[in-house]
Amino acid sequence: MKVYKNRKAGEKILETYDMLLKEWGCEFTEIDLQTEYGTTHVIVSGKEYGEPMVLFHGVGDDSALMWIFNAKALGEKYRLYAVDLLGGPGKSRPNENYKKKYDEVKWIDEVLSGLNLEKAMFAGVSMGGYLVQLYALKRPEKVIKAISISGAVHAGTKKNGAKTLLKIFLPEALFPTDKNVIKLLKKLSGKNYAVFTENKLILEHYKYLLRGFNNMAMNPHHVSDGFSSEEIDSIRDKVVFLVGDEDPFEKLGGKQLLIDLKMNATFYPDAGHGLNHELAEQINQKIIEVMASTR
Repeated sequence: MKVYKNRKAGEKILETYDMLLKEWGCEFTEIDLQTEYGTTHVIVSGKEYGEPMVLFHGVGDDSALMWIFNAKALGEKYRLYAVDLLGGPGKSRPNENYKKKYDEVKWIDEVLSGLNLEKAMFAGVSMGGYLVQLYALKRPEKVIKAISISGAVHAGTKKNGAKTLLKIFLPEALFPTDKNVIKLLKKLSGKNYAVFTENKLILEHYKYLLRGFNNMAMNPHHVSDGFSSEEIDSIRDKVVFLVGDEDPFEKLGGKQLLIDLKMNATFYPDAGHGLNHELAEQINQKIIEVMASTR
């Protein structure tokens, strides 16, 4: 499975990935786990004997970028395992099984096994938020608590996914000039978009992602048609949703769905899809509060 459009594009992405990691402001180690679907890369950081928290990023990004403003604060309380999704532009590398018979739940099972974790807390952003919902549904005994950031409950009533992505990302993502990258980040964000647009390293990395990542590499991630009413009821007490009011995805119905289904959700005014970047201090504290409430 070709993750990058070409060798040079991959080198640029990984070079800035490593630069972003150095900006986390905390010690970390990187490990590779062998799974049925390929090599899974995990960044391990935080309190050595802290309770485990597994982190999933979204589509088209990676762990180094996703948790740059969260790892240090969360790591003061927990042992963090930031996982690069298979098929994403990070350092995980899928094999032929990924393309033929990928099973996300089984993959997460193998990741936990490789980390010697019987159960953990989970947090994910966007697509990562779907993964924590799915795992809380399928493996409730392994999920202490889950937080879905910038994502709606997967109820099966969402609009056409491809059409939604095109509406939000085009035309800027098709022509990722410096100007268009800034314009796209502003579209995705709330009023605190400067955390992206005034950070030269983040801008550079994001530009390389748009230019050099092969989005088709994420195709084996088959999002289900939606959870049934009974399934949604079963995760209502397990999953907490954190959502920005200005998130363009949520404006297309995600926020209202959370309200209608009476999910455990907190909404943040003036924040967008990059919620955990835009309001990092608030979100870090909220995650700590939610996870502490499980004791």
